[in-house]
Amino acid sequence: MKQIDEKGAIAQVVNTLAEKYPDSPRAEIEQVVHDEHIRYDGRPIRAYVSVLVQRAARLRLIAAHQH
Repeated sequence: MKQIDEKGAIAQVVNTLAEKYPDSPRAEIEQVVHDEHIRYDGRPIRAYVSVLVQRAARLRLIAAHQH
């Protein structure tokens, strides 16, 4: 059940970032979120993974589009 909840939360992260950064291609957002999410594979504490993923992905998107 927890994995399903986490997958839903990660999907919501993609949607939130897509709304916040409409100039970023959705495929790029999905890839950045995926890259950040897999960094937490195997970690025992999962409750805040979606928050951590969203923060890291947001920072990467900002950096990628600042030039």
